[in-house]
Amino acid sequence: METTRHFVATVYVVNDGAVPLHRHDKLDMWLPPGGHIERDELPHEAATREVREELGLDVTLHAPVGNLESDTARSIPQPQQFLLEDINVADGEVGHQHVDFIYYGKADSRAIDPEPGEAATSEWEWYTSAELRANADRFPEDVVEVGQRAIDAVDVE
Repeated sequence: METTRHFVATVYVVNDGAVPLHRHDKLDMWLPPGGHIERDELPHEAATREVREELGLDVTLHAPVGNLESDTARSIPQPQQFLLEDINVADGEVGHQHVDFIYYGKADSRAIDPEPGEAATSEWEWYTSAELRANADRFPEDVVEVGQRAIDAVDVE
């Protein structure tokens, strides 16, 4: 079986010590905002676009930018994690994967106002580190871990 891979960007948005998650219909799991990177986008651009579409929030990425710049190359914001995620597994074989650029971001508000066609405001819930740990059986292990790391990193800013 050939494995199909798509590039995606995810943002763990932090506001006042909590991150928003929603139950993703297709994947049947709780996830932060994110989605596929368009052909003309850079990963960090897709990340902020997805947050704007899904949450209606502008986010400041907590992403280091290197200092390399030349006539032909320049540094762009770096993800905090870079994950290979198995999306479709059948008979022990992986048919579809996401190459996920994981960013942390800071929002100035928790007022979620998604664009039409996105998950409704009522489907999003904000979770603190303690609430992520307390609901660890409900969320994927990586979502709990990365959510906590994002809260810790962004809250120190």
